[in-house]
Amino acid sequence: MKITRVFKGYFLRGLAVLLPTILTIWLFVWGYTFIQDNISIHINRGLVHLVALAKQGSVEVSDADLEEYVRKHKTHVKEADIQTHIKRLDVAKEARIQKVKDRLEPFWVKGSGAIAGFIIALISVCVFGALLASYVGRSLWRRIEKFIMNTPFLRRVYPYVKQVTDFLLAQEEEGALSISRVVAVEYPREGIWSLGLVTGSGLRKVSTTVKKEFVTVLIPTSPTPFTGFVIMIPKDSTIDMDITIEQAFRFFISGGVITPDAKTVVELPSLEMPMEQ
Repeated sequence: MKITRVFKGYFLRGLAVLLPTILTIWLFVWGYTFIQDNISIHINRGLVHLVALAKQGSVEVSDADLEEYVRKHKTHVKEADIQTHIKRLDVAKEARIQKVKDRLEPFWVKGSGAIAGFIIALISVCVFGALLASYVGRSLWRRIEKFIMNTPFLRRVYPYVKQVTDFLLAQEEEGALSISRVVAVEYPREGIWSLGLVTGSGLRKVSTTVKKEFVTVLIPTSPTPFTGFVIMIPKDSTIDMDITIEQAFRFFISGGVITPDAKTVVELPSLEMPMEQ
């Protein structure tokens, strides 16, 4: 049994050290793979197509190449019409373009050059963010959002998705209640304190009736902080916490194990064996 206890101790220690690292790497790999499979691959194929259009004039294709192209990509052409079909100029141009693509795609779409699309996607997001920072960009985006909100099906989904993304990504604005503001409130009853995230001001009717300034607070659940309870509470009944929203999320997800002021994240399982009498 002593061997079993030693094995268990080593296993728990190794798991405690490796699991956070493995999960972190897995999340980044998953994000990279998702972008590559759904965004980058289309960017790379577009780049390859542009290069093929530019270089197709310097590519030679034989009758055998044309016949192979027609058989592979023009499946609607009958066998008896293939020889006539390969003499068309547009078919010859398409075959030259395809020949260039066949040379480039193994590297730029499936090989190590595929990272180019990933980098372009990141740069495009930054450029789009810079555009929205300008007056023209904001005006244009307001028109796009207005169109979305007037579209029957999109307007039932878009506002709620936008609220979630704004909650997670919006930057703090001076003079406004920020989603990055973390507070402590007495919830669910007096004497029990919970961490919450200020998501806005209270309802005006409540504030007017009670004659107090209220705030809306989301009390996230653990370990899934994207769900929780929304409460309205007087602003003077909250305690502002000197922590970031990222620190608060780590606290929620870990079930309170990871605290913002902790010197260590988690204690590793002890391997010390009890002394035998």
